[in-house]
This record gives sequence, C-alpha cells and structure tokens, in this order.
Amino acid sequence: MSRSIPVVVLAGYLGAGKTTLLNHLLRAADGIRIGAVVNDFGSVNVDAMLVAGQVDATIGFGNGCLCCAVDEGELDALLDKLVHPDGPVDAVVIEASGLAEPADLVRRLLSSANPHIEYGGLVEVVDAVEFHDTRAKHIDLDRHLRLADLVVVNKTDRQSDAAAVLETVRGIAENATVVATSHGQIAPGLLFDRPAPDVGARQLSFADLLDHHEHLHDSYRSATFVANEPVNPRLLVEFLRKRPTGLYRVKGPVDFGAAGFGDRFLLNCVGGYLRFRRTPWPVGEPRRTQIVLIGHDADPEAAIEELVACVEPAEENDIFTALRHTDHD
Repeated sequence: MSRSIPVVVLAGYLGAGKTTLLNHLLRAADGIRIGAVVNDFGSVNVDAMLVAGQVDATIGFGNGCLCCAVDEGELDALLDKLVHPDGPVDAVVIEASGLAEPADLVRRLLSSANPHIEYGGLVEVVDAVEFHDTRAKHIDLDRHLRLADLVVVNKTDRQSDAAAVLETVRGIAENATVVATSHGQIAPGLLFDRPAPDVGARQLSFADLLDHHEHLHDSYRSATFVANEPVNPRLLVEFLRKRPTGLYRVKGPVDFGAAGFGDRFLLNCVGGYLRFRRTPWPVGEPRRTQIVLIGHDADPEAAIEELVACVEPAEENDIFTALRHTDHD
C-alpha cells in the first residue's frame, strides 16, 4: 500500500506561540519523524535539538526529525522530496509565517498533484493573554479561526480570565476543536499517528529524556471501531458531519461492501475536512472497517456506539453520499 504523509499547516500571529509549539513537537516527537518547513532557521531552537548534521538547507535532529528552510517558491519542490512513500519523514508541519497566507497553503495542499500528500489540518495558535488586543488589531483573526481545524489557545496559565477567552474562541471557531495549553505543549498524537513500535533495540532519543513527556498523552484520547460487516455510506457520512465536538481526527479503511463496488475507502477526516481515497483491497488483507477516533476533551468510546448504528444494509443510492467526498488512486 502506498504511504500517505499528513501535512499540517501551523499558523498564528506574531507572539502567539506557534514557534514554541513547533519546537515542542520536534522535541516530543514520540517516535514520529517530523519534517518542519520554515522560512528560516531562526524560528527553531537548533541548539536544543541535538543536531545530527546539516546538508544544504536541511538540519537533521537526533530523534529522526528534520527542519528545512525554504522560501515560498521552493515549497512545492521540497514537499515533493519529503512526501513520498520512501521519504525521510512520517509527517510534515509547515509554519505559515513568511511562506504564505494559511488559507493559500491549505488550497495548495488540497489541489496538489502529489498523491501521497494527506491533508493534516490547519492549526491556528492564539495568545490567551493578548487575544482581545490581537483581535482588535487584526481583523482577519476571526476569519482565520473560522478556517481552522484545530485552535490552540496558548498561555492560558498567564491569563486570569482564560475561561472567557476560550468561550469567545469556541463561539467564533464553531467547527474547530479548541485546545487550551501552556508553553505550546500539545500531544503529538493529537496531530499525527504514531508509527508501529520497533521491537528491536534502539538508542534513546531526546524525547525519552523529557520529564514532562509522558503526561502529554492524557490530553487526548483515542478508540478504534472495527466492523466485519459493511458500513452504510450515507449513515457514516452523516455521523462524520455531526460528530461530537472535540473529536478531531477520524481515519482508517472502510468497507462499504457491494455499495462501494467492493473497493476499500480510506477515510481521512480532520476538523472540517472529510475525504475518502478509493483503492482496491490489498491481496490478503481482511475486508473490514477499522476506524480510529482521536479527540481532545471528547469521548471516542461513546462515538463508537453511534458508529455501530452505521452497520446496516445500504440503499442503492447511498454510496453517492460518500462518492461526493472521494478521490481515486
């Protein structure tokens, strides 16, 4: 099976904490090889990253992560190098500052001819302390929040009225998952899938040495739904459109049975983005649905009960509900 690489767009106004968040993701990668794409290396704490080597405009870190400095004109060529089945990373984060307007970056990703790019969401970072002032100065902030799939409200530890800020943000970003944090510390697993563990011996990475690393897993929850009978495509799409707030990512292979012409539909649902990729079932792979649900302040286990209700025979035209959101290999 060809490998897809999630590409996340990281945005936010100056001082919001997106650089802190990016540095945290690189340090606490938890076995995920992240390729960070920035406008210049000034935004990355290189000294703290156990630099393993430098080739041209790429810095390699001891934990398998990379950081690449490019300008906007070089971005597409760099993504083609990073995002392919044998590429050096498991996920890519593009810091929007200095490269392009976040909405433009999202459009470029969604219209990319690279079949291995998987949209990983638009993450907007806001400063809880300066939120109201930033909103007054930048009329585009509300628009950015409405476009975002995930909003990280940073520095809540320094805002005495953080609850009011969060309420305002949730009112604007109605369709986004909103996460409150300090020092940009969000669990990488909220954004990316962890690779299969290597059962062999390995060298300790920088992430292994971080005192705060383990408890970050508590900030998100995941559950897996498995069905050996075909899923109704209309009911599944309805669930995805109305899924519980905070259920940020839903992904995995789906079997629509005869309604899906016997093909496998790979689901990728991030924030407000919903897409299936239609492929043949690999030889020898069981034809079953295996959907992973990942959320923040959400109960993925409760959502599984709703998915169980999607396992029922489909009407002839039900498949068209899913086909409207489907790409073909």
